[in-house]
Amino acid sequence: MKSSILTALRSTLTTKLRSSKMACIVSVFCAATAILSPAQTKFTSLLSFNGNNGANPHFVTLVQGQDGQLYGTTMVSTGSGGTVFKVTTGGTLTTLYTFCVGGEPCLDGAQPNAGLVLNANGFYGTTMNGGIDSDGTVFTINPSSGELTTLHDFAGTDGANPMVTLTASTNGATLYGTTSIGGGIMNDGTVFQISSAGAFSSLHSFVGTDGEYPNVSLVAASNGNLYGATLEGGSFDGSGTGTFYQMTPAGVVTPLHTFEPAQVAGSSGAVIQGKNGNFYGTDIGGGNGAGTIYEVTPAGEVTVLYTFCSLTDCKDGSTPYGAMIIGSDGNFYGTTYAGGTNTTECNAGCGTLFKITPAGALTTIYNFCSKANCADGSQPEGGLLQDTNGTFYGTTYSGGTNGLGTIYSLSVSTAQTPFVQPLQKAANTGAKVTIVGNNLTGATKVLFNGIAAAFTVISSTEITAIVPASATTGTITVVTPSGTLKTIVIFYVTPQIKSFTPTSGPVGTEVTITGVSLTGTTGVTFDGVAATTFTVVSSTKVTATVPAEAKTGKIAITTAGGTATSTASFTVTE
Repeated sequence: MKSSILTALRSTLTTKLRSSKMACIVSVFCAATAILSPAQTKFTSLLSFNGNNGANPHFVTLVQGQDGQLYGTTMVSTGSGGTVFKVTTGGTLTTLYTFCVGGEPCLDGAQPNAGLVLNANGFYGTTMNGGIDSDGTVFTINPSSGELTTLHDFAGTDGANPMVTLTASTNGATLYGTTSIGGGIMNDGTVFQISSAGAFSSLHSFVGTDGEYPNVSLVAASNGNLYGATLEGGSFDGSGTGTFYQMTPAGVVTPLHTFEPAQVAGSSGAVIQGKNGNFYGTDIGGGNGAGTIYEVTPAGEVTVLYTFCSLTDCKDGSTPYGAMIIGSDGNFYGTTYAGGTNTTECNAGCGTLFKITPAGALTTIYNFCSKANCADGSQPEGGLLQDTNGTFYGTTYSGGTNGLGTIYSLSVSTAQTPFVQPLQKAANTGAKVTIVGNNLTGATKVLFNGIAAAFTVISSTEITAIVPASATTGTITVVTPSGTLKTIVIFYVTPQIKSFTPTSGPVGTEVTITGVSLTGTTGVTFDGVAATTFTVVSSTKVTATVPAEAKTGKIAITTAGGTATSTASFTVTE
């Protein structure tokens, strides 16, 4: 079955590319500033793309680098196949790399449809087309020199046409991604993993009943699994409007829910995990046909939080392509491609910026095309980034001085407090963690959930710290001369199992497990069978009773920081 939503999406992209104003125009910076509710929000246009410096950024969420600059991609540029760029928070852009300069075949890749991801080893991204087989690539790029290295060329059987941003594992060592098509005999898309060095594995090929066309970025959840959604498919015959699925790091996919049209249709952007452990996402065709914002529990129970086009003429927005993020104030922030109050330049509305509470109360905080000739931009397809300075940044596909898209900033008074951000979500004690922020020079303390850590100030925007031996899952705090900065997300200290005794015994045997970071243990299993009785003795010791029906196998302990599995097996005797 070929996806009507996917076909329409690709048709839209092709039409927009053909109609794009790709004239070589002198670069112009937009000085236009719009202020809505002065005490609450401030929107500023920072830059208009002009073709030579790139054009038409698609599903791009900017990412903050260790140097404090913002990094992203454009789908096309004058006479080439798109760019990778960096831009200061003031709007000064530097093109790092231009794809397909010599024309086809574009062996280095072409048309980076999504943005970049940053882990401790550098920046990584994908191109939708180009490469040896013209099915797209995975690449890494040096932010200083602009040197690009292709890590993988898709060949169809292992996937084709990646369209969304890669996801880093919780410890940052592995990258996960999806391809919109390709894979097995059904050609319904894949999930893959790739190491920072380029070791590639295709983990899963969709077949329809488990979903079709996974054009949604995965989220690495706190329980060690990954979660995602598909554009279509699901149910017994693959006729659903998409699935929400869980995937183990080894690639075992379990569909948790099949969406229905009145609920969710055509999931987009990315799945994110909220502070309550539930997952949140957007779609482009559910509800009134204009998309929704939905919440999913780890068990797969779905609640629609908001239905777009609930207001007359879709003044509340429509078609939220981009990924949402959680702001420092605990609310969700995102974009809609269409809808809003300005329709003169865009038949279906020029798009919006919105805020929504976890309870589902949505506020439109900006309507694009509020300036003459859409100088402020229009039709945002990517999501928002909240910089550690507290300000939000994003891109638009169209509008600006040259009609080729813009970069903008948004200040929201309730979410303007500066913070710090680790590049890894989780790490073992003793591991080095990179922390980014602003004004870090002269830092006097780094604390992991209140425990002091050894650290090194690399620059005003980067610190490295060693996770202390007694650290537990919680907030990272950095004390600087200008104030105290904290992370807005939880940092997970991952548990480790060092040994256990005895190494064998019958059901009912009490086993003493020693390790690291075992405080807060929520579960113990013997070859996957949960122990009904266990006791946390200390941060280095847990006792557990071998449960009925347990079989010989490895012991696993789960905490808020993840799951640790023993290297040796416990032998269950008669």
